[in-house]
Amino acid sequence: MILEQLKALANDTRMQMMEWLKDPISNFPPQDHGDPAIGVCVTHLQHKAGLSPSTASAHLAILQRAGFVLTTRIGKWTYYRRNEQAIDEFAARLIIEL
Repeated sequence: MILEQLKALANDTRMQMMEWLKDPISNFPPQDHGDPAIGVCVTHLQHKAGLSPSTASAHLAILQRAGFVLTTRIGKWTYYRRNEQAIDEFAARLIIEL
């Protein structure tokens, strides 16, 4: 799993998305759902990164498979947020293995 996680982070766009999601209130407009804990709509991530919908979704899918982001579906919209527990576990494991 650690190799997949390293590969997921080995991309400037995905790293930027992770950084933006660290402080969604400062980096994105208010979400329609009104609760920052639910996450950021994929559309906002796509526009901020200047990507097509399919490319943004592909990047987010890689981060999700690596365990770094969690999703919430509300209607037809998907919202992404950081999985802080998985990020902390990854960092701890990286320290041990290196």
